[in-house]
Amino acid sequence: MATASPSVFLLMVNGQVESAQFPEYDDLYCKYCFVYGQDWAPTAGLEEGISQITSKSQDVRQALVWNFPIDVTFKSTNPYGWPQIVLSVYGPDVFGNDVVRGYGAVHVPFSPGRHKRTIPMFVPESTSKLQKFTR
Repeated sequence: MATASPSVFLLMVNGQVESAQFPEYDDLYCKYCFVYGQDWAPTAGLEEGISQITSKSQDVRQALVWNFPIDVTFKSTNPYGWPQIVLSVYGPDVFGNDVVRGYGAVHVPFSPGRHKRTIPMFVPESTSKLQKFTR
């Protein structure tokens, strides 16, 4: 008697991290990674990456433009643990060290087609008065 193997489905993610607005910072870069449930597995592409450093645009928006491509394919037998993309933005502090300037996450859209997502970025709070001062 043959046992039925579980059927799988594929999720293809093609897109880009286009830009960000951090009015108080310049010369920032972006890292992305995907987090997903235990039934999910990447089958093609990169599930993490790092962009180039970019400077603010000279227009009114002062946008940081990366146009950073994303291309990854996942397979799963179960929608539980649907993938999320996690973004972290880094830039130099007054001493030239790279520090996190913001981070955020959003689920990959559930429906096929073109989607544009705006991800709110959260900024970590310094824990000590010395860190707040040197920040």
